[in-house]
Amino acid sequence: MNIGLVAHNSKKVLLENFCIAYKGILKKHSLYATEVTGTRVEQATGLSVKKYLSGVMGGGKQLQSGIEQNNIDMVIYFHSTEFSGQEQEGSFNAIASLCDLYNIPLATNIATAESLILGLDHGDLEWRNLY
Repeated sequence: MNIGLVAHNSKKVLLENFCIAYKGILKKHSLYATEVTGTRVEQATGLSVKKYLSGVMGGGKQLQSGIEQNNIDMVIYFHSTEFSGQEQEGSFNAIASLCDLYNIPLATNIATAESLILGLDHGDLEWRNLY
């Protein structure tokens, strides 16, 4: 499965730690992230991450396009509740809306992300292969 990873600056360490904890599961899947997030995940875990542009250069829009084209099966988006700008807020809202529209599982916090990753490992998201 193709998993999109996004984290605002204040949540990047949380995403890195999440990826370290679930490296065994994540290595079985294709990971996609914006440039800075992807680089940090790679450095922290040794996992391979396909990187979009940085968020401010349009990486969020590239992820949105992947969702629209059914190339992303799950999104983990750790966002700051204190948005640093309307662009970040707009990107989050757009990705969340597209996930709803295209039935893409979306985790916005650690509890939901763990549930999705463990479900993925148990085969609970195999229906995405049929979609």
